[in-house]
Amino acid sequence: MNISYNWIKQFLKTDWSPEEISELLTDLGLEVEGLKAYESVKGGLEGVVVGAVLACEKHPNADKLKLTKVDIGQEQPLQIVCGAPNVAKGQKVPVATIGTTLYPSEGEPWKIKKGKIRGEESHGMICAEDELGLGSSHDGILVLDPKIKVGTPASAIFEIENDWIFEIGLTPNRADAMSHLGVARDLKAGFIQREINLELITPSVSAFHVDNRMLKMDVQVKNRKLAPRYCGVTISGLKVEESPRWLQNRLSALGLKPINNVVDATNYVLHELGQPLHAFDAIKISGNKIEVKTLESGTKFTTLDGIERELHEDDLMICDAKKPMCIAGVFGGIDSGVTENTTSIFLESAYFDPVSIRKTAKRHGLSTDASFRFERGIDPNITEYALKRAALLIQDLAGGEITSDIVDIYPDKIKDYEVRLSFDNAKKLIGEEIPREIIKRILTSLEIKVNNVTEAGLGLTVPAYRNDVQREADIIEEILRVYGYNTIATTKKLSASISNTSRFEDHIIQDTIGHLLAARGFFETLSNSLTTPEYVNLSDQLQTEHNVTMLNPLSNDLSVLRQSLLFSGLEAVSFNINRKRQDLKLFEFGKTYHQIDDQRKELKHLSILITGNTANESWHSTSVKSDFFYLKGIVISVLERLGISNCSEAPFRSDLLSEGLCIVQGDTLVVEFGLVKKSILKAFDISLEVLYADFNWDAVLEIIKRNKIIFEPIPKYPQVRRDFALLIDHYVTFEDILNIAKRSERHLLRDVNLFDVYQGKNLPPGKKSYAVSFTLQDDNKTLTDKQIDKIMSKIQFNLEKELGAQLR
Repeated sequence: MNISYNWIKQFLKTDWSPEEISELLTDLGLEVEGLKAYESVKGGLEGVVVGAVLACEKHPNADKLKLTKVDIGQEQPLQIVCGAPNVAKGQKVPVATIGTTLYPSEGEPWKIKKGKIRGEESHGMICAEDELGLGSSHDGILVLDPKIKVGTPASAIFEIENDWIFEIGLTPNRADAMSHLGVARDLKAGFIQREINLELITPSVSAFHVDNRMLKMDVQVKNRKLAPRYCGVTISGLKVEESPRWLQNRLSALGLKPINNVVDATNYVLHELGQPLHAFDAIKISGNKIEVKTLESGTKFTTLDGIERELHEDDLMICDAKKPMCIAGVFGGIDSGVTENTTSIFLESAYFDPVSIRKTAKRHGLSTDASFRFERGIDPNITEYALKRAALLIQDLAGGEITSDIVDIYPDKIKDYEVRLSFDNAKKLIGEEIPREIIKRILTSLEIKVNNVTEAGLGLTVPAYRNDVQREADIIEEILRVYGYNTIATTKKLSASISNTSRFEDHIIQDTIGHLLAARGFFETLSNSLTTPEYVNLSDQLQTEHNVTMLNPLSNDLSVLRQSLLFSGLEAVSFNINRKRQDLKLFEFGKTYHQIDDQRKELKHLSILITGNTANESWHSTSVKSDFFYLKGIVISVLERLGISNCSEAPFRSDLLSEGLCIVQGDTLVVEFGLVKKSILKAFDISLEVLYADFNWDAVLEIIKRNKIIFEPIPKYPQVRRDFALLIDHYVTFEDILNIAKRSERHLLRDVNLFDVYQGKNLPPGKKSYAVSFTLQDDNKTLTDKQIDKIMSKIQFNLEKELGAQLR
């Protein structure tokens, strides 16, 4: 939220610097995240003064240039070469003196230097509107009012505003501080605590009066729950035009674009007092009737941005006798707003139910300055005051007359909050005792009324605009933030405790595997658990009825909790591929959420996604494309690092994967992995192959808790390796060979490895060649050739017998 330093000083006459104000605001809980200078004209026209053209003659060496003598209030007039066609003797003009930096409306800034143009010296520059950054015109120099005194700084006649803007990180509970008035209220309390008593100056509305009653609106609030208070008044005979410079500067300083004097006035009051307002073109209101109500679900309505929206049955609408005109508190309609042809308006000021406004804004994906305030809860008692303030401002800017009484429908007044404060509880929460007189002074400065005082505590009335202060703890927080957190003494005692943490804690295991994967070139991702319900339609295994749906979603695309980590991972893959990062290795620890019957389940996962090459392109190595076996190697390395063994592999069928395997331990699924289907990738606009592994992390944590670590000494005796080149049938797998070898020699066979596969010419049809190594070792002695030959003969015999294998 942006707050203007100059604007704050209209409420509080203080000489504190912007930096000092920033520190005080931060101490009060309105954290200033940034402080930036604002200039309505870049450079502030520094170095530009008013000059009088004393002489203007044709340049002796150029047909289109003029040689002028300009008086800027110095001892001698300046000679300036000017190319503008409209320069003439007797004019008052803006002159940029030597050394001045100009910031044009377009292009880069430049510095005025003494120079020669076609042989004649030029000691400055007579400027056009765009060269000063005041507009876009470059038809000729800017001719000023002849009454202006020579030498007057240009900044004094063009209403240049220099300001400082506080960027406040407003927390959601501080709805009362969503305006300059609200911030000034807090500052006043902070000043009082520092024994500086300043008057809070609020805009006067005493001049408001009804001129006549020629344009009356029949206002009916049909849904008083959603619109507890609704005010309005008509203004006729006004002229819509550009706002004056001071108003444009004030709005531009806050990052707002000026529109016209009527709309700008409503925006001004919005940021001044925190009350959103809306101006309707009165001529476009059918039947001079305003109805505040909800409409049937599915009703079409085109908003100010030109988008046709389908209304929900709970959307509160402002309607006339025939049609809806505005989504209450959120966004206006395309046909009811103020234009340059508007001559009369109906000005609305209201208090709408915060929950209703928030749901409507999120439902339609709209976030406006008005909805931002309404959905957090504005002051219900400022509604009429803000209406009068805006009406007077509009009259001042656009003329016109007040042509109706104020309509104020407020049947059930929103009550202030009654809270009891215990001095003992305040001491317990704060950690030290604050003098009672200081507590009462702080509460009074915050406009919290002290009704009664006893030895035990205070009876308080909290104004309705402080909807975040309804409990005793809230009162204590208010006292503490104004008193100053930094003024509370801290104890010198240092207390520490040591907790007994298991090495199987989830975060420890995650950290171990995270380091493993990072060392292999993987990047960890963290994606949103909220996702779109449309992803469920990409898989038959995922069911819509299993979605956990948000009651108050941020948007339709973030309305359910995810049932799979694959889709959020593919979003990250697509995002990176679209930015020319195609070699990706990603992993994420996360949860999936499922609504099973009447129960909700959270399941932990580790997901791995790989696409592109395994390593970056290099001069000394060729690029190797990631494939299924590379992914399998990563999966096995994770399991080995966790000490998970005694697992078996099995084919795995999934409508998410075109090829896949799963690894199980007994009946427990540990991990499933494979190649993501092209139909899934197409939904994310991914044309590359993507490999995916999904670890059942809950199962992993349970398995490793049962692991028993056995330490063995390193064998003293050497290993022996023997190789077989086997000719086998094409359907025989390495697993078949591995199982037979292990059955043939249970004690001395340490490892079996497939290191070459060949299929092609010079082999009989239906055959393939496997090169397999066998590693043997005895822990107690060195193996002899006789022992080795006996073992290898046994393995060979069993392979020939069971698989029909032949040695090549």
